Amino acid sequence: MALTFDRHRRLRKSAAMRNLVRENHVRVEDLIYPLFVVEGTGIKNEIASMPGVYQLSLDMLAEEMKEIVELGIQSVLMFGVPEHKDACGTEAYNDEAITQQAIRQIKEAHPEMIVIADTCLCEYTDHGHCGVIHEGEVVNDETLALLGKTAVSQAKVGADIIAPSNMMDGFVIAIREALDEAGFQHIPIMSYAVKYASSFYGPFRDAAGSTPQFGDRKSYQMDAANAREGLREAASDVKEGADFLIVKPGLAFMDMVLRLRENFNLPIVAYNVSAEYSMVKAAAQNGWIDEERIVMETLVSFKRAGADLIITYHAKDVAKWLAR
Repeated sequence: MALTFDRHRRLRKSAAMRNLVRENHVRVEDLIYPLFVVEGTGIKNEIASMPGVYQLSLDMLAEEMKEIVELGIQSVLMFGVPEHKDACGTEAYNDEAITQQAIRQIKEAHPEMIVIADTCLCEYTDHGHCGVIHEGEVVNDETLALLGKTAVSQAKVGADIIAPSNMMDGFVIAIREALDEAGFQHIPIMSYAVKYASSFYGPFRDAAGSTPQFGDRKSYQMDAANAREGLREAASDVKEGADFLIVKPGLAFMDMVLRLRENFNLPIVAYNVSAEYSMVKAAAQNGWIDEERIVMETLVSFKRAGADLIITYHAKDVAKWLAR
C-alpha cells in the first residue's frame, strides 16, 4: 500500500534548489552602517566593547567612507560625540558642531550616499538624558522644540533622512512641522517608533558617551514586557507623518518587527543593536560560533519577520561576504 504524505524535501535537495526557492534575501542595499564621529585629529579609537567599530575624527572619516562606498553600502547613520556638553544639548543644533560637520563632509565627497542623522539630545547633554531636565524629570514639550531645531540644523547641512530616537510624545509631528516650516518638506523621518528601555544598549553608550548620569530612561523608552503599547506608539508616529518605522532592539524584539509589518505599510527598519553585535563578536573570538553563518542567519531572520532595512554594525563584514 502506497503511503500518502507531503514531500517537502523535494525543494531542499541541493544548494541550487534551495537558492531557487529561497523566500528572503539580504542585500547590501538593505544595510545601514552606524558611524561615530568625535572632535580632534588623527583619532581612530576602537570601542573596547564593540570590536571592529571605531570613534573617528573628521580626517579619519574620509578613509572610512572610502571603504564603505567601495563595499557598496549606500546608507550611514550618524552619531556625534562633542567635547562640549551642557544641560540643553546645544551642540545638537549647532550648525558647526561635530555631527553637522561630518554630514556636510560626507555629502560633499559622496553626494549619492544616504546620510541618516540620529536626532536626539543624549549625546550632547551633560546629564546624558534625551531631553531637558526640570526638577529631576525629563520634560516632554520643552524638549520637542529643541528636537525640531536639531532636525532643521541636520537638514541644512545635507542630511537625507532625520531619525529621531528620543521617544518623547509628539516628537514626529514636532519635527515634521519644524522641517516643513524651514523648507525641508522633502526630508523624510525615520522614526524610532518602537524603542525599548533595553539592556542591549550598553556598548553603544561606550561609543556615544551617552550614559545617563542619574536614573534611567524607563519613563520615556518602552517597557520590554509590552507589545500592544508598541503598536500604539507606531500608530501615533504614522498619524504624525513618519516615513519609516524602526524597531530597537531588533533581535530581542523581532516579534515587534512582525507586528509592525502586519499593521503598517511603511518601510520597517530593524536595529541590530550594539550588545547583539558584541555578543556575536565575543563568541566568535572565542571560537564558539561561526561568525559569518550566525550573522547572516540573524539578518535574514529580520527580513523574514518583515524588515525592509537593517541598521547593523556588521554591515561592512556582511557587504564583504555578499560580494564574495
